[in-house]
Amino acid sequence: MNPSLLRIEELSLTLDEEETLLPQKVAKLLNLPTEKILTCDIVKKAFDSRNKSNILFVYALNVDLGNNEAFLKSFQTPKNQKNIQRYRIRLIEPFVYEIKPLPEKSTHKRPIIVGTWPSGLFCGLALALAGMKPILLERGSEVNKRVQTVHKFFTDGTLDPNCNVQFGEGGAGTFSDGKLYTLINDPRSTFVFQALVDAGAPAEIMYSARPHIGTDRLRGVVRNLRKRIISLGGEVLFDTCMTDIEIEDGKIQAVITSTGKRFETDDFVFGIGHSARDTYEMLHAKWFQIEQKPFAIGVRIEHPRKCIDQAQFWNACLHHKLPTANYKLVSHHEKNRSVYTFCMCPWGFVVPASSEAGRLTVNGMSEYSQDSINSNSALLVNVLPSDFWSDHPLAGIEFQRKWEEKAFQAGGGNHHAPAQLVGDFLKDVPSTKLWSIQSTYLPALTMTDLSLCLPDFVISALREALPQFDKKIHGFAQNDAILIGIEARSSAVLRFQRDESCESNIKGAYPAGEGAWYAWGITSSAIDWLLVAESIMRKRKKNK
Repeated sequence: MNPSLLRIEELSLTLDEEETLLPQKVAKLLNLPTEKILTCDIVKKAFDSRNKSNILFVYALNVDLGNNEAFLKSFQTPKNQKNIQRYRIRLIEPFVYEIKPLPEKSTHKRPIIVGTWPSGLFCGLALALAGMKPILLERGSEVNKRVQTVHKFFTDGTLDPNCNVQFGEGGAGTFSDGKLYTLINDPRSTFVFQALVDAGAPAEIMYSARPHIGTDRLRGVVRNLRKRIISLGGEVLFDTCMTDIEIEDGKIQAVITSTGKRFETDDFVFGIGHSARDTYEMLHAKWFQIEQKPFAIGVRIEHPRKCIDQAQFWNACLHHKLPTANYKLVSHHEKNRSVYTFCMCPWGFVVPASSEAGRLTVNGMSEYSQDSINSNSALLVNVLPSDFWSDHPLAGIEFQRKWEEKAFQAGGGNHHAPAQLVGDFLKDVPSTKLWSIQSTYLPALTMTDLSLCLPDFVISALREALPQFDKKIHGFAQNDAILIGIEARSSAVLRFQRDESCESNIKGAYPAGEGAWYAWGITSSAIDWLLVAESIMRKRKKNK
C-alpha cells in the first residue's frame, strides 16, 4: 500500500508572493514549525481572478509530515474544524498505475490499432508495456514529413487528403493548442501526464489547472511516444490507411490496408478521429452499430490578445506571473439551442483544417509560448439530429459536408476562409475589408457574408449571443473583431455502440476516443484508450 499523504486545497498566494512561501503557509495552517514539513508538492495550481484588484494563485498540495495519519487524528479538534473544511484537509493515498507484462503464447495474434493520437498512442503504449507488441496503422505521414505537408497547405492551399491537419502522426491534436484540461476525475490521468512529460512535454502539466503543450512541442512528444512503443516491440506504419476489415461469425478476423497488407488479429482497436469519413462509411457497411448524435457548428472569433487579457485581468494584465487570459462563455436560446465558446486558444492562430477537396473548415492552435498577436476561440451553436434531414446513422456527415462546401465556395474556392467583422455581422451587412485587427489565418481571408455558409438557426443564435457575451467580457463584440468560417469539426457526429468491456457489436473490435464519441479532448481520449487496453489485457489473461 502506498504511504498516505496530507492533501491541502485552496491555499492561496498573491501575485507578489513566491511559491517558496508555501511550506510556511502550510506550517502556519497546521500550527507546526516549518521544519516539520518534510515535503510540500504542488498537485494543482490555478488562479482566481474574480476580484480583479486581488488576483490569487490557488494551490492543492500533497504534504508529508512523516506521521500524517497520527497528526490528522490529533488535529481534528473542534477548534480546527473550520480550517479542515475550508482547506479540505484529508489523507490521500497516491495512485500508482502499473501495467505488468503478460505471458506470451504462440497463438496470440498482435493487436491492430488504427490511429496515432492520443488514443492509438496510449493504447499502443499500454499494450506494448504488457508485452503484446501492437501494430499501429496511420493513414498520414510521420510527424516531420507531415509538418512540411501541412505548412505547404497553410501557405498555398495545396491539400493532401491523407496528410493534413486531421490525418498523420499525432492526429488532429498535433495541430492544436495541445490542451490537456478535462473535467474527468480519473487517476489514470497521472499516468497519461507522466508519459507525456517523459516524452518531452513541459513538467508543469502535472499540476497546472489549465495544462497545455502547444503544437510545436507536441510534435516532439508524439515522435518520442512512438519511439517508446517501438522500443517495447511495437510497430508503427505510416501512409497506411485501413481500407477494409474481415469479419467471420460476428468476430474480427483481419484488417486490410491501402498498401495491400493483410493483418490477422483478434483485437482491432480503432481511434480514427472525427474526420475519417471514408472509414466511417466502410465500418457502417460492415454492420457496426452506429447512431446519430448532436454536435455543433459555427465560427472562430479573433480578438487582439491585449483586449482579452485586459478584460480578464484589468490592471494586472501585464504582470509577469499571470498566464495568457482564457475564457469560457455560454448562452442559452429558444428551441434547445445554445451558443458556447470552445477550444479557446490564447495568443494563438486560426488555421484551415480541411481533409476533403472542395470543402473548408477551420480550427485554432497555439504554440507552447502562446505569443501570437491574437487570441481566438470557436463560437459554436449546437446541431441536433433533427437538423440532419435523415435518420441515416451517417446523416450528420452529409450535414457537415454541405456547409463545408458552401464555406469553400464563399471563400473563393482556394481554402481562403470566408470572414465577416462582428459589427457588420450584427448589422447583417457583408464585410469588405478588415479594420484595425490583423488576422492570423493563412492562406488568406475573403471578406463576405457568413450567412452564405451557415444555417439560419446558427446565424440568428450567434447574433443574439454576441451582445450577451460582450456584457461578460468587455470588447468581445467589438465592431472589428473577426468571425472566420466555418468550424464544423469540434466533435464527432455519430457514436459507435459498445458494451461495458468496450467491445462493439463485432467481437474483438473496440471503438473509442473522440471519433467514436467516448471522449472529448486529448486527456479523456487517452484515458478511454487505457480502458480499452485494460479490457484487452483482461481478455488475454482470461484466455491464457
